Amino acid sequence: MRRLTHGWLAAIIIVAVIIIDQCVKIWVKTHFYYGEELQITSWFRLLFIENNGMAFGMELGSKMLLTWFRIIAVIGFVYYLFKIRHRSDLPRGYVTCIALITAGAAGNVIDCILYGVIFNAPAFPDVAQLFPPDGGYGTLFHGRVVDMLYFPLCEWNWPQWMPMVGGEHFVFFQPIFNVADAALSVSVIVLILFYAKYLSGSEEQSEETESLPSETSDSASTNE
Repeated sequence: MRRLTHGWLAAIIIVAVIIIDQCVKIWVKTHFYYGEELQITSWFRLLFIENNGMAFGMELGSKMLLTWFRIIAVIGFVYYLFKIRHRSDLPRGYVTCIALITAGAAGNVIDCILYGVIFNAPAFPDVAQLFPPDGGYGTLFHGRVVDMLYFPLCEWNWPQWMPMVGGEHFVFFQPIFNVADAALSVSVIVLILFYAKYLSGSEEQSEETESLPSETSDSASTNE
């Protein structure tokens, strides 16, 4: 069986992640009212929220600036993947991480660009409608990112005697995110932990450096 090239591997990963991410978002958007929660297990829930910011609901700068930053980042990653599509010296894990980062950024770009136009924002308890006849809740480039994955792994009340937080309820891992956020964040961590040397280009440089002595010795022997 013929092995997938880096280009095809990256393309399949990007398309698959974007499709999964958008299918989940559209399903949640059209079946949950804003703030509705569905408990799957004690530590995994679906909780529909929206945000204007980056991964895990963080806010950073203006909405338009953030959207254009994401678009430029996606274009840059796609160009980079195109350049390395035939690089046999790069491991598939590295290419997979770059493809997942690209897909994660692209998934949230779609929300930012289109969701304000293709969805409405009805009042509680109605759910949003896809392609509403009266138009969307915003304009192009002003859509909100849909989040729904919530993993409150454990929670407790701090003892009253503890300073600052005594008596407060604490939930471990409170961020609410989506499939695109997960693909981007996990791949960045794996990339830094296991493939950082390929980002800096040190792997190629070390290979070139190792080949120099042998080349020098070959030329010396020829001169003799």
